[in-house]
Amino acid sequence: MTEKRFRGPRYVLATILIGVSAVALGVTATLYDRPSTTAAAAATDPLSAHISQLTQQLERVPGNPRAWADLGGSYVELARVTGDPENYGNAQRALDRSLVLQPAANADALIGLGALANARHDFGPARGYAEQAVALRPTSADGYGVLIDALTQLGDADAATAAVQRMLALRPGVPSFTRAAYDLELHGRTADARTALQMALAAANIPDQIAFCRYHLGELAFNTGDLAEAESQYRAGLLANPGSVALRQGQAKISAARGAIGEAITQYTALTEEAPLPEYLIEFGELLDAAGRPGEAAAKYREVAARFDRLAAEGTTEYAGAALFAADHGDPAEAVRLAELEFGRRQFVLTADTLAWSLHKAGRDADALVLADRAASLGWRNATFAYHRGMILAALGRNTEAAAALTEALQINAHFSPLHAPRARLALDALLGAG
Repeated sequence: MTEKRFRGPRYVLATILIGVSAVALGVTATLYDRPSTTAAAAATDPLSAHISQLTQQLERVPGNPRAWADLGGSYVELARVTGDPENYGNAQRALDRSLVLQPAANADALIGLGALANARHDFGPARGYAEQAVALRPTSADGYGVLIDALTQLGDADAATAAVQRMLALRPGVPSFTRAAYDLELHGRTADARTALQMALAAANIPDQIAFCRYHLGELAFNTGDLAEAESQYRAGLLANPGSVALRQGQAKISAARGAIGEAITQYTALTEEAPLPEYLIEFGELLDAAGRPGEAAAKYREVAARFDRLAAEGTTEYAGAALFAADHGDPAEAVRLAELEFGRRQFVLTADTLAWSLHKAGRDADALVLADRAASLGWRNATFAYHRGMILAALGRNTEAAAALTEALQINAHFSPLHAPRARLALDALLGAG
């Protein structure tokens, strides 16, 4: 890894350490964090109440552009916590109404539209909205938060780091610390990412924020193979927010990793009934596959396909997720098509890995390796990336390198997937036996 790759994140961490003393200045309750699912059923009631209050207010005073923007942003958040993409349409209509009422200098609507575009994985327009918003309101930490999310997903790592630095300077708190943590994690600086998340937790002052920080601390621990720490964080998060679906998903992963398959299946059943998100359904299907229940797994995979169709109907482009799903459980040629579409829009390390794996499944391993190397370029210690790269190298007959990559995957997190981690072990054993 070059000095250039580390320079920005090092400065980010320095900014965090300086800014932590300013936490008492206050923390925003709006968490426009990196695209992910931190669903919290308990948070749905106050959020729905806020939406109801705004709706009643707008029935009385319909000419308030700021209230329409607030309503739109609230619907984006509701879609995030419930997984229901129909809320995106409600968000779009509210934000459009805000712009009709105030077509110029409407930073609130632009921030909402950027958050909506990020939620729909339409990161190019999201960046455009965010750039317009911060030009109008240069001290808006929320605007920089939307910009960071877009730049990160578009693969513009240096610009994303610079935007994190600016957000930290403007408003050190949960949203800026968690974004800094992700930036550091992407650059392979796991310990520093953990420090940033601990600072976010120290800044958290409401239950949803505490649960949010605990979830990400648990994810960081799980992704580095520390099941005990991950379980501790998930449990602590549930004390703050007992209805958090994301934290319950973390517990289900822990059960699966520890071999408590029956318990994990029970947990995933309840989880996917409440929040039928594609990533949860795929995890459940792969757990059933690994448990030797292929018929039930196939039923879950059909649900995944239907869910992707529904998201597409609501304007959400889930090409990356759909491509990985097709690569592992469908048509490799379709996986390549979808992955190329997504990589054409954004050259993020995740999309590079997705395209690499899709190409491998389609038998194009030389092309796949180029993308797998690109996925590793920032230094992110990601077990799935290492597994994919190891299998690609094995297919190319580069057995020593393949064994090293598969060993790395299992060292990072021996339980990264109930389906693929055992396959990594089998492949590694075969390579070592052949050697």
